[in-house]
Amino acid sequence: MRTWLVAFAMCALSAQAGASGVLAEKSWNHGSADCAKNQDPAIEVFEFDSDTYILRQNKCVNFEAPFIYVLFGEHTVFVQDTGASADASQFPLYDTVQSLIAQRHQHELKILVTHSHGHRDHRAADPQFRGKPGVTLIEPNAKDVREYFAFSAWPEGLATIDLGGRLLEVVPAPGHQDEGIAVYDSRTGWLLTGDNLYPGRLYVKNWNEYRSSMRRLVEFSKSHRISAVLGTHIEISSSGKLFEAGSTFQPDEADLDLTAQDLSKLDQALQDAGNEPKEIVLAKFVVVPIGAFWRMLSNVLGWLGVR
Repeated sequence: MRTWLVAFAMCALSAQAGASGVLAEKSWNHGSADCAKNQDPAIEVFEFDSDTYILRQNKCVNFEAPFIYVLFGEHTVFVQDTGASADASQFPLYDTVQSLIAQRHQHELKILVTHSHGHRDHRAADPQFRGKPGVTLIEPNAKDVREYFAFSAWPEGLATIDLGGRLLEVVPAPGHQDEGIAVYDSRTGWLLTGDNLYPGRLYVKNWNEYRSSMRRLVEFSKSHRISAVLGTHIEISSSGKLFEAGSTFQPDEADLDLTAQDLSKLDQALQDAGNEPKEIVLAKFVVVPIGAFWRMLSNVLGWLGVR
């Protein structure tokens, strides 16, 4: 009997360890060793359900290959981030969103464009949306983000986005960047974490703000159903090996989706590390504090509008 119980327990642990996430069956386009031969579309469109889409930029268009989230409500389409390329002929993001709207025969839908944070690889195509009829674009800076969502005690508090029959909650999450936010969709149970948490290198600009933000997200997750934690890049293989920075070819990528348990592991590691910035290596991601020079450079590039 004891042997049977041990075997049963081992099988259960094995099944748990191999449990797939909500997107585990999805294999993303991941670039080419020779981009001259790449035949993938500029934007990969993945339909999770009829109201929920994930877009990925082709790595041969821009190596960052950020993920973009498009969520439909009854009267508004939510678009988080606009990718790493401005040129609509190379990266037709606005037209892609409009084609998704046209498929639904609901041309009157409004579009709300937000950003996980203000780095250029998440806002480059903003000009494709800016000033278009029916589009509200929240400029990706701390002032506009706080004013639009009416955060009076940033980084505390929550905000709500009503898409019509679909509510999103916005959680302040500075640390990687000053204006960083996370967005929770109760319909799917997705927590969108931007560059704060994804499978890869997690660059931290402000260490203590980042620690506080991850703790805030953990506390949020305790009272919400989290089916997946979804960031904006993949930079690591399924075996846990980081891809070379700037790579345009990433075969055997890790899954995009992480879990609430991964978020908790990150939070615990950050709390254990204390107030002094330090590199933290975990199985699915690596925390990389950036030094004073790079923080200054990031700020300068932000002032110049090129970061």
